[in-house]
Amino acid sequence: MGCKCSCGEVGTLYFPCSGAADVSGLADQVARRLQKYGKGKMYCLAGIGAVVSGMIESTRSAKARVVIDGCPVACGKKAFEKAGIEAYSFILTDVGF
Repeated sequence: MGCKCSCGEVGTLYFPCSGAADVSGLADQVARRLQKYGKGKMYCLAGIGAVVSGMIESTRSAKARVVIDGCPVACGKKAFEKAGIEAYSFILTDVGF
């Protein structure tokens, strides 16, 4: 059976914060909907924060990387900065949620 976690994808990858806040759940739903409609694939934000080498390499090879944080703490954005990976970053509370 093949990998079901978007391994090796090089298109657009979405990294939602799926934390404890309501806006984190919303970030997760946004990424799932984008994936459902063929706009890219969800990928593991925890893998970036944990600096899992294979996930870092797959992420770097993506055409585009989008971090969707729920709140201004911006854990996803900070994980990408710490890993030295550039990404588009959105914070849902900045756009009215």
